[in-house]
Amino acid sequence: MMTKEEFMQKAIDLASENVKSGNGGPFGAIIVKNGEIIATGVNNVTTYNDPTAHAEVTAIRNACKELNTFQLDDCEIYSSCEPCPMCLGAIYWARPKALYFAADKDDAAEVGFDDSFLDYNSRSIATEIIKMETKTQPFIDWKNSEFSVEY
Repeated sequence: MMTKEEFMQKAIDLASENVKSGNGGPFGAIIVKNGEIIATGVNNVTTYNDPTAHAEVTAIRNACKELNTFQLDDCEIYSSCEPCPMCLGAIYWARPKALYFAADKDDAAEVGFDDSFLDYNSRSIATEIIKMETKTQPFIDWKNSEFSVEY
């Protein structure tokens, strides 16, 4: 069985290979279940013109497809770098049992991948809550739907 360090090195190697191939940014992720690599992902933001195509999100999508589920129970995620807030949110929703990363957000910021602008006190995008009486209708519909699935 591979060690945590060996799995992490695979994620780092994916990130480096992604840069060298010209396919995208310097981020790689793998998802492991029961000691086996289930899925991988690399950053394809510029390749697909998709701001959500981060390594972790791509790996989660691939793993969910492979496992035919929307939750990654008993899985571990190895990311070459500390996940950004979007990826961290996706990781929490996927519900793996563990997350491991190598480089941290400060390492990423040193080469231009800086998510500190997301601090709630200094948002650069105007944000406003619009009060609507119908705001909970979709939730009521979900609760009463025969198609709802417990998360």
